[in-house]
Amino acid sequence: MKLKENPVILAIESSCDDTSAAVFESGKMLSNLIATQAIHEQYGGVVPEVASRAHQEHILPVVDTALKKAGKKLNDIDCVAVTAGPGLMGSLLVGVTFAKSLALCLDVPLIDVHHMEAHVLAHFIDDPQPKFPFLNLTVSGGHTQIVLVKDFFDMKVVGTTIDDAAGEAFDKSGKILGLGYPAGPLIDKHAALGVAKFSFPEPQIANLDFSFSGLKTSILYFLKEQQLANKDFINENLDDICASVQSRIISILIKKLTRAVRQYKVDEIGISGGVSANSGLRKAIMETGEKLNLRVHIPKFEYCTDNAAMIAMAAYYKYKAGLFADQALVPFTRS
Repeated sequence: MKLKENPVILAIESSCDDTSAAVFESGKMLSNLIATQAIHEQYGGVVPEVASRAHQEHILPVVDTALKKAGKKLNDIDCVAVTAGPGLMGSLLVGVTFAKSLALCLDVPLIDVHHMEAHVLAHFIDDPQPKFPFLNLTVSGGHTQIVLVKDFFDMKVVGTTIDDAAGEAFDKSGKILGLGYPAGPLIDKHAALGVAKFSFPEPQIANLDFSFSGLKTSILYFLKEQQLANKDFINENLDDICASVQSRIISILIKKLTRAVRQYKVDEIGISGGVSANSGLRKAIMETGEKLNLRVHIPKFEYCTDNAAMIAMAAYYKYKAGLFADQALVPFTRS
């Protein structure tokens, strides 16, 4: 197979509850469409069966719209890329099955993309791009990792969560506070209006790993104790509580990232994943960069949450390396 210097790549992302399609060509992201599923708000979390059914409804119109926005037709596509995992099996099956069928019909290569690697490679969508090696803090609803990135596909996870992820800590804290789902953006909004005056314990994990389950429990017990004395405590102090919760989650993340920087002696750091859209975390990592004299990389907001643009970016480098999948491709739920 003769590879093209500037392939037109159609990418599909369906790992959780967002259906996304993107078109990439000649170093430019021509389109990046995302269909969200608001239905999960009423359940306080993603319902896998509901998510997979919604993907089946959304995937055709999302791909069609992405192609039209990019000014491309199906016969212009040189490669189809898709998230193979990790994620929800039902959701992944919709995207993988669609991508395999489309690649087969168009007689073009198929590329499988690791969701977490794609979050890291989102830094290469726009300039300035990181220089290898760099450390990336990947924070989302399901994952919290510190990754040593030596090359596009030479990544080593040097720190990960042993229980809940940072995004889960935000969402579970928000549920305790009576906020909607997803709670992360809501906590961020309230935190901007409050003061971090309540103290929550920091997990004592010796290595670069994270733990957030204990923090969630301490927040729950703290609020129960305060409500015994004042049943309106949460309503009267919501902004300050959110500021305190957010401050502690961020301090845990930044402390471990700082330790990793000193251990691996890198000059550049980045953050990616849904939680990297948090304004407090973005501010904290910029301050860390200034303090340690590091170059800091933060993707645009549209490339922080689950999106097909990051899948397209990862696929571009796999295409150049000749790393293709075949029709035997099956999705996986865990790394």
